[in-house]
Amino acid sequence: MTSQAIRHNPGMEKPALELAPEYDRLILLLYGVLISLGLIMVASASIGLADELTGDPFYYAKRQFLRILLALALLWFACRIPLVFWQRNGMLLMLGSIVLLVLVLVPGVGHTVNGSTRWINFGLFTFQVSEVAKLFLIIYLSGYLIRRVDEVKSNPMGFIKPMLILAVAGGLLVMEPDFGAAAVLLMTGLGLMFLGGVRFGQFVLFVAGTLCIMGVLAVSSPYRLARITSFLDPWADPFNSGFQLTQSLIAIGSGGWFGNGLGGSIQKLFYLPEAHTDFMFAIFAEELGFAGQVALIALFGLFAIRCFSIARLAFQRNQAFGAYLAYGVGLLITLQAIINIGVNMGALPTKGLTLPFISYGGNSILSMSFAVGLVLRVYYEYQVGEETTAPRRRKQGRQ
Repeated sequence: MTSQAIRHNPGMEKPALELAPEYDRLILLLYGVLISLGLIMVASASIGLADELTGDPFYYAKRQFLRILLALALLWFACRIPLVFWQRNGMLLMLGSIVLLVLVLVPGVGHTVNGSTRWINFGLFTFQVSEVAKLFLIIYLSGYLIRRVDEVKSNPMGFIKPMLILAVAGGLLVMEPDFGAAAVLLMTGLGLMFLGGVRFGQFVLFVAGTLCIMGVLAVSSPYRLARITSFLDPWADPFNSGFQLTQSLIAIGSGGWFGNGLGGSIQKLFYLPEAHTDFMFAIFAEELGFAGQVALIALFGLFAIRCFSIARLAFQRNQAFGAYLAYGVGLLITLQAIINIGVNMGALPTKGLTLPFISYGGNSILSMSFAVGLVLRVYYEYQVGEETTAPRRRKQGRQ
C-alpha cells in the first residue's frame, strides 16, 4: 500500500513497515539487563581487592561504570552508520586487523601482562587488539559471503580462502598467547561459513583439520599443556597448577540453589584469582546460586535467539550482509559466553576469556557493545527495507 493511498483514505491503518523504524527493543532490554548485572557483580567481586590495592572498595566498579557510558556511546555510533559502509570496507578492516595482530607482537609495541602480550599501551589506556580483530574479521567474512556466494557453495577454494585468513589471524593470536580468542574466532568463522552454504563434507573435513591443529598447538607449549593437565585433574595439585580451578569449583558448589546472597561470596576474598574478570561466573554462582546461573544462561540464550531471528528477517528482505553480520555477532558473543562458563565449571581448559557484558574489562565491554549496535542497525534497516547486498559483478575481483 502506498503512502498516497493512505492519504486518500485517512481512516485506514498504516502498515507496520511504513511506520517510523525503531531499534529492536528486546536486544536493548537484554543488553541493559546484562550490563547492569555486570556492573553490580564487578562491584561485589572486586570490593576486597580494590580496597586492598587502592583504598577505595568501589575503584573497579567506578571504572567499569565509566566504560559502560563510553560503551553506550559506541553502541549509539554503530546504530547510526549504514551497513553498506561496513560492507564496502570489510577488506580494509580485515587487513587492519592482521596488521594490529602483528604489531602487538613487536617488541616495544606490545604490552605484556602475566606472560601474555595482548595489548598496545597508549599511556592513558591499553588497547586489546584481539577484541577488535574478532569483530572486524566477522564483518569481512560477512561481506565475503555476499561477494563469493556461488564460489562458497560450489568450489572448495571459496571456503578455503577466508579460512586461511582466519587461520593466519588465529595463529597470531596463539603467539600472544591468546588461545581462547583464537578458538572463538575460528569457531565463529566456521559457523558463518556453514550458514553461508558451504558443502557439508568440506565443512566436516575442515573442522576435523582445525581440531587436529588446535590439539597439536595445545600440547606443543609447556604453558598450554600445563593448563590442560590441570583442567583434567585440578585436585591433583590443588595448591599450584589446579588452584584457580579448584577455588572456582568451591565457589560454584557453595552457592547451592539460591546462593549466599549478593555480596556474600567468600572466594572473592583473595582465594579465587581473577575473580572480577575471567572467573566472574564463579562468584555469580556463589552469590546467586543455581537459580542465578540458570537465569544468566537464559539471558545469553535469548540474546542468541534474537540475533538469529533478526538475521532471518534480514534474509527475507534480501539484506544478506546484515543477516550474516547478525549471525556472526550472535555466534561470537554466545560462543565466548559458553567457553567462559565452561572454564569456570571445569568443563574446558582455562582460556583467559571474559564473560561478555559481565566481567570487568574495558576492551571487552566496548567491543561487545559496538557489536550489539551493529545488530540493532541490521534490524533498523530491515524495517526501512533497504537492500544492503551489493551487486556481485562490481565486487568480482575482490576477496
